[in-house]
Amino acid sequence: MIPPKPPVRPEKVSLLTYLRLFRQDILSAQPAKLYRAWMAEFRTPFFRSYMINQPSLVKTVLNARPRDFPKSDRIGAGLRPLLGNSVFLTNGATWERQRRIIDPAFEGGRLRDTFPAMWAAGQAATARMGDGVQEVEELTSFAAADVIFRTLFSIPIEDRIAQAVFSEFRDYQRTQPILNLAAFVKGPKWMPRLFSKRTKETAHSIRVLITELTEARMAQIKDGTAPDDLATKIMTTADPDTGETFTTEEMVDQVAIFFLAGHETSASALAWTLYLLAMFPDWQDKLAAEAKALDAGCDFKVMSKLRLSRDVFREALRLYPPVPMMVRESKCPENFRDRAIKPGAQVVISPWHLHRHTRLWDNPDGFDPTRWATENGKQCMRDAFIPFSSGPRVCTGAGFAMVEGPLLLSMLVRNFRFETTERTPVPVAHLTVRSKDGIWLKISKRTDDA
Repeated sequence: MIPPKPPVRPEKVSLLTYLRLFRQDILSAQPAKLYRAWMAEFRTPFFRSYMINQPSLVKTVLNARPRDFPKSDRIGAGLRPLLGNSVFLTNGATWERQRRIIDPAFEGGRLRDTFPAMWAAGQAATARMGDGVQEVEELTSFAAADVIFRTLFSIPIEDRIAQAVFSEFRDYQRTQPILNLAAFVKGPKWMPRLFSKRTKETAHSIRVLITELTEARMAQIKDGTAPDDLATKIMTTADPDTGETFTTEEMVDQVAIFFLAGHETSASALAWTLYLLAMFPDWQDKLAAEAKALDAGCDFKVMSKLRLSRDVFREALRLYPPVPMMVRESKCPENFRDRAIKPGAQVVISPWHLHRHTRLWDNPDGFDPTRWATENGKQCMRDAFIPFSSGPRVCTGAGFAMVEGPLLLSMLVRNFRFETTERTPVPVAHLTVRSKDGIWLKISKRTDDA
């Protein structure tokens, strides 16, 4: 069985047809040749765009010369109403300063500190889940949001503000396309971006709620009563170069991206992993048996025993990378594969296509968690697996995600069995890779002898 994959468009379509397809879904708007091409060029009246799948070129852009290929604001402009000047959107000295303050909160030792909060969120998710046919993206979104609020602000998802942020964000998702006018027509910041009224309203509401949380935490820090969580760590960390800490507004920007990146991407990955396990029940049973290690209680050391869960989660990240495409902008004249690339050109790196590239991976569209122990899997892990990006701009929460995902997955399959229904999910790219009409699974309580 082959897991669901989006359809592909015909090789040649008009620009207007492409733009229409692109706005509906970035994945099915692409031709089949991108799964085997090392590089492809796309021309519009407004800019040139180049997708690169050749591993050496990807490493040039992300690892070797990231300053020559900063993030493109064509994508960022669509997210600024919510994310402001967060670390996800900035470049240059501003980004470097932000990472100097943020990174210490996610260093290795801090994962142990946040583990009890992740565990508590997993227990809560297990307690909420019931029998019957359910849409699991909604369930995993709730669980992932719970993890973020518990680890960041030491509050559960049931908290008044946390619940309000989650609700507003669900509305924001439904109104925010992956691209707007700014993606195709580069212009000054004052240029109208054609955001819907609801998009602007929900973004504003979310930022107001996050501001309330941030200001309350700053007051606790001043009084010496703040809990030792991620928010406190970030707010009290001074830039080693300047001695400055984040202002309230700067912290609101960062919390917005922590919520978007840490909740939305984790929810997507966990939902697709559950679907894959429903498709392949033998693997589900293996994970359930392994997850009995959790019965010993909350102990970070248990993560070393969840190896199968880690490999399955990693395979889900390969097949359904939450962030399907990354866009950089060339600042210098370049020559990639005998193509002259001018300054201002868009350079697209697509984890979606790179992770399924037919010239790199064995059985690229198949589900095979054992691949990571093979020579091909090990080579591709180094050269063609970038669910969290790579290089200096690698997601600061990558290690966090690789604890959260396998842990929640193990807790869920330890207690429940997941089965497919007649509704096959169709992957589409919104803010992350989701299913067009949700992921529907039959859920039943698992017994120890099941």
